Parts: sequence; structure tokens; C-alpha cells
Amino acid sequence: MRGHQAIQPNALQDRILQLQSEHSELDRMIDKLAISSDITDLELRRLKKRKLKVKDDILLLQLQLEPDRHA
Repeated sequence: MRGHQAIQPNALQDRILQLQSEHSELDRMIDKLAISSDITDLELRRLKKRKLKVKDDILLLQLQLEPDRHA
């Protein structure tokens, strides 16, 4: 018997899709703002860090979904 209930694969896949969408949006935003003078270097670095965090979250969820495939 398991101590914890496994997360449903559909829920993981939905969350991965949400994060991938956020990652794409951050990528577009960073590209657009990088050529603009409307953002400071600090704000741009924060967006890039957020984008990396989202990517890490995607990879962690993908590992939960298919642990053997990414090993």
C-alpha cells in the first residue's frame, strides 16, 4: 500500500502545458523588452530567472510523468 496517492497523469500533463505556455510567453516578452528601453537590466534579469524556473518546473513534472524516459 502506498503512503501517498499518486498525482494523476492528466493533471501533470495539464500543468506542464500551462507552464510551457507561460515559458513561451516569457520568452516573447523578454525578446520584446530586450530591445526596448522601457525595462531595467534588473527587471530583465528577473524575467529571465522566472523563465528558467518555469523550465525547471516543467522538467520536474515531466520526470514525475515519465521517470524512466528522462533518466
